[in-house]
Amino acid sequence: MLKSKLAAAVVATLAFGCANAYAGNAQSGDSTNATQDAQSSSQPASSASADNTSNKAKKLETINVTGSLIPQTVVETSKPVITITAQQLKDRGFTSVADALQAGTFATGSVQGPNNSGGFTQTAKTLSFFGLDPSYTKYLIDGLPMGDFPALYNGSEAFNNLASIPIEMIDHIDILPGGQSSIYGSDAIAGVINIVLKKTIDAPVVDARFGWHTGGGGADRRLYVADGFKWGNLNFVGGLQVESIEPIWGFDRSLTRQYFTQGTTPPTASRDYLVLSETQLVNAYYSPNQLNPGIGCSAVTGQFGGTEQLQNRLNHGQYCGSQYSAGDVTETNKQNTVNLYTHATYDLNSNVQLYQTLLYTYDQQKLTAGSSFLFWESPIYYDSNLQDYVLAQHAFSPEEAGGFQHILDNNVENSVYLSLGAKGGFGQSNWDYDLTFNHSEDHLQERSFQRWTNQINNYFANILGPNSGPDPNGYPIYAPNYQAFFTPVPNSAFRGFTGFTETYAKTWDNMLRGQVTNASLFSLPGGDAGVAAVIEGGNQGWNYSPDPRTLNGQTYEFTDVSGAGHRSRYAGTIEFSAPLFKMLSVDMSGRYDGYNVAGGTVSHATYNLGVEFRPFGDLLLLRGSYGTAFKAPTLPDEFQGPSGYYSSVVDYYNCAKLGYAGGNIANCPGQLSGEQFFGQQSGNPKLQPIVAKTFNLGFVVSPFEGFSLKSDYYHYNIRNEVQAQSSDFLAQTESNCRLGIFDVNSPTCQDALSKVIRSGTPLAPGLLPPITEILTPKVNVAREYLNAVITEANYSHDIGPYGNVNVKTSWSDILTHRQQLLPNDPFINLLREPYYSTEFKSRVDGSVGWLSPTQTWGMTVYGIRDGASPNYLATVANNYYAPGAGKLAPWIRYNLTFSYSPIKSLALTLDVINVFNKMPPLDRSYPGTTSQPFNQLNYDVDGREFFVEATYKFGNAK
Repeated sequence: MLKSKLAAAVVATLAFGCANAYAGNAQSGDSTNATQDAQSSSQPASSASADNTSNKAKKLETINVTGSLIPQTVVETSKPVITITAQQLKDRGFTSVADALQAGTFATGSVQGPNNSGGFTQTAKTLSFFGLDPSYTKYLIDGLPMGDFPALYNGSEAFNNLASIPIEMIDHIDILPGGQSSIYGSDAIAGVINIVLKKTIDAPVVDARFGWHTGGGGADRRLYVADGFKWGNLNFVGGLQVESIEPIWGFDRSLTRQYFTQGTTPPTASRDYLVLSETQLVNAYYSPNQLNPGIGCSAVTGQFGGTEQLQNRLNHGQYCGSQYSAGDVTETNKQNTVNLYTHATYDLNSNVQLYQTLLYTYDQQKLTAGSSFLFWESPIYYDSNLQDYVLAQHAFSPEEAGGFQHILDNNVENSVYLSLGAKGGFGQSNWDYDLTFNHSEDHLQERSFQRWTNQINNYFANILGPNSGPDPNGYPIYAPNYQAFFTPVPNSAFRGFTGFTETYAKTWDNMLRGQVTNASLFSLPGGDAGVAAVIEGGNQGWNYSPDPRTLNGQTYEFTDVSGAGHRSRYAGTIEFSAPLFKMLSVDMSGRYDGYNVAGGTVSHATYNLGVEFRPFGDLLLLRGSYGTAFKAPTLPDEFQGPSGYYSSVVDYYNCAKLGYAGGNIANCPGQLSGEQFFGQQSGNPKLQPIVAKTFNLGFVVSPFEGFSLKSDYYHYNIRNEVQAQSSDFLAQTESNCRLGIFDVNSPTCQDALSKVIRSGTPLAPGLLPPITEILTPKVNVAREYLNAVITEANYSHDIGPYGNVNVKTSWSDILTHRQQLLPNDPFINLLREPYYSTEFKSRVDGSVGWLSPTQTWGMTVYGIRDGASPNYLATVANNYYAPGAGKLAPWIRYNLTFSYSPIKSLALTLDVINVFNKMPPLDRSYPGTTSQPFNQLNYDVDGREFFVEATYKFGNAK
């Protein structure tokens, strides 16, 4: 109803405005002081005289605002923009662009990152607007699209990588929540992030920074140099940033160096040398010491740093394991980055300026997921000596591997962003033009450590002995040499059945874009109407070529995605702004996008209507906009080939039949706690665009100089979403359907039962056969709606001889977030059903800064508060009232920055990140089998970090 009323109000306002467009002759007089957007134009921002009669004066008073193609005379428009300046990045202690954006109050969603062990894109960082899909955000560099990362988020989605954008080369970042497809096209459903690079440097600069963590690991060294010059009509700016970061290992932090000691079950060591009965399931095991008296675990106690010993796990029997193998994983990656940036302009004449922007990035990252992803497991076999069915498993230790630091995965990314163009005016008219060619490409080489299937099986075949089967049930029959099994693998043998695969991936995007703009098309009672039109066209491509060995079974328990495709695209945009009266302005924009792909066309039209009402001049602005947005199927959505993967999943149904569910699920015995299955997914060229309707309502009030308060409400209604179902979700759903918790005849149940495939022999009477395959395709089925509020307050006060104080705070709250996965299913309340989402409902951040009158001393305190989030058992039970389920306390961190300039050309800075070394809220609902007892999608264990930095400017720096 609110959406319909707003649309009706906008239409009525437009009709009234057109009828009275020439009713008065009041001159434009609504202007505010604003900082010049460095991306906008070659003219500086200026406060024009009240008499805006000359074209020159009109151009001088305008600025470019993200979200509009037409230069404005005011910063605050119908579309709320959040701006982070370069100075704020430094004052708040942010160490990277990714850190700054992920700390934003709009970034409340859970996302995968470097500490998500075994993830598909551990070398990339992204964010989620209000808990929406990360791919729903449009990223721009200087107003033009940023290229996609070659690898796929969660193995299925195209997205942008923020991990290697050079922070020292940033002028400012504009964040524009809400659907913006009518200006920027596909992907701009959740919002737009425009990263604006520096265009001027007032003096040659050298900046050196060094950082370290009090908990160990993560040493950070960075050097930045930049210079610029003017030679006749040529202006040039160039910069180079080099950075090296050491990894943080799990053993560097008390929370991750061993299996969880404060959980719902006792700390449970990893099963490194395991021989387990698979038939009796409950209290059926063979002790290594019993199998080999005097040998057993005693022969392997030197593994994992001397922590390997005999262990006993309920329903899993005795085995050899270590409590501290959990620490042999990288929580943050080892990273080496080089960024090169150049920007140049050349004035051919008073009406033509040529320009160029180049950003090149080399990023190398190394990581490991540890022994949890480095193991061998036998098939179930019949032991002729023990006369029972047995499963054997061995996880390799650092000693066997020759040190995990020597077998790190090595990913190298090379990306280029290039923009060439010409802009200027048509003679003495009010018409301006901008013609741009934009090219981006990103190359990724993934060198991943692997186990070779035949070689590793041959090694352990010598231990299992000859196969004298099959037995009557079809299982192989062995008489293994368990003494050899409970013996460390020699490093030479380990090297014989392991090695590296090489995967290559790339994306590219070419775009030719032409824009004409007239900010003074004709006069209206409130000022000059403006218009802008854009035509653009180009092509884009994606190619992910995995090592062939990952697709033909040569890599043990590992496969990969694959695919390649390209398409051409075109679009046309028009925007019109009309200050109908001094108090009332409206703006309208529309766009049509088309994609030619695989012999067909995918197209979509979008529009936006906005209203600004200023009843008391600059004192109060009431604003609102309504529009549509869309996301075209990405190239991976369309061209991802049939891609298989191996993983494990809890057999929730069979576990439940044995009495293991909810908080007791960790005790589900044997193979059922982690059944190996083969998954398969592929692209779908018949996918249609995701579409959305969005609107925002808000106000900006400035009751006195130096203070402003902004609050905006956002609504999203998204349809036709692409849903790539998770294997764990399907397995849980299948169980709930079979158990009668869900209606077995519902569309969701029928879908899950068809995709969870069971085959083979049941492990015990009364159970179903094990899960052997799960299908996870992509389909246009889901829908989602969301309501959120962001409020921001800013205050600056000059305290005379004591300097200046600046206070800035922002608060967000997700009011409603619901999703329907399949048609006719009930909507899921993502704020109350934590199995589906662990997003933060609210986030608050703020800073208090002080600068001395001489600008010699400065200090800033920055704090961020992540709201409550569900604990582990709440996500398992999908509610907050089951035994042990609940919410974790808010996570609050503070940064402290001191700055000192002993001379005008030198600035010294000390940053303390996470001053009180706050770890994630302790979640005691995790079981003792957990090596990372926190939600890796929400939290990290980086802890306190110190940075010392020196910046020196040569010459007459301003």
